[in-house]
Amino acid sequence: MANDKPPRGALVAGGLAAIVASVCCVGPLVLLTLGISGAWISNLTAFEPYRPIFIGATLVFLGLAFRKLYLVPQSCEPGDACANPTTRRNQRIVFWAVTVFLAILLAFPWYAPLLLA
Repeated sequence: MANDKPPRGALVAGGLAAIVASVCCVGPLVLLTLGISGAWISNLTAFEPYRPIFIGATLVFLGLAFRKLYLVPQSCEPGDACANPTTRRNQRIVFWAVTVFLAILLAFPWYAPLLLA
């Protein structure tokens, strides 16, 4: 019955890891866009050395969510929400939407110079 739960936890953990991984790069830009400035914003670059760790964590959690959605057979009782094929399809749509968003967020340091030029 442990396989009945949706992969929500892995998606949330992957999203949080991606946000932390990009805080050094996206954070200052978002704060400046909102009109918040100050010398302390440059301190966010202190997270840069930890970026690969959080990118790895993001990929691990996305992999766990993918495994749960596509590779592990799901056992559902008739009448459960997971027995409905629409529920599984919606979970997969959300998974891919989150994956695309996280890929854009993680790739920000590589395409940011093109936006700021």
